[in-house]
Amino acid sequence: MAARLIDDDPELAHQHALAASRSAGRVGVVRETVAITAYAVGDFALALRELRTHRRITGSDEQLPLIVDSERGVGRPDRALEEGRAVDRSTLTVPVRVQLAIAMSGARLDLGETERALQELDIPEADPDRAFEWSPALFSARAAVLEELGRHEEASEWERRAQIAADALDAAAGVADREVIVVEEIDLIDDEGGVDVASGVIPVDDVDADAAVASAEYAVDGSARSDVDDRSGDREDER
Repeated sequence: MAARLIDDDPELAHQHALAASRSAGRVGVVRETVAITAYAVGDFALALRELRTHRRITGSDEQLPLIVDSERGVGRPDRALEEGRAVDRSTLTVPVRVQLAIAMSGARLDLGETERALQELDIPEADPDRAFEWSPALFSARAAVLEELGRHEEASEWERRAQIAADALDAAAGVADREVIVVEEIDLIDDEGGVDVASGVIPVDDVDADAAVASAEYAVDGSARSDVDDRSGDREDER
């Protein structure tokens, strides 16, 4: 229920998570859920306590970005940076590493270190010409820092790229759901007829030969436009 409600009613989601913790407080995912819902309602102190408990139970650093951001939430950006530096980033998965970079950049902004905030975002995953699940948030974070630096033209360009990446990912997700996506302009379909999308290659053997398939590896000028024919119908989101 917490997962179902978190986007629309975070307060009620939090109440469900707290109810679960009263019955299964030693289960890692329960403490993690309490932390996430606490963060969603702005209770950063509780989020930190639960995140540390989750980490102690599971040994996982998966929620490190949320720990860093929660430290920011309680007004401790210096401590947030310490938390982020305490872990070897090479041991983290790529999505977690990107989220951590965004959180660390935010902590730098809290301290007024705008140039260093931009440096935190200078990571290999910040490829403006390819779209992955983390790209929209990463590009938007970079745009925000550039705006703070007064580099408005660059900021607008990165924000535009964030929107292009989000649209490309939506289109690619449609391909995964067996929707057909027709584009007027595309770049870089690989030799085997697949499209590079976030987690891998999606084959297009069953797509009409007359239909072009949208690629998440989009053109630099972001000119691709797509028209989605949704044949999948409404689906229940199972989480």
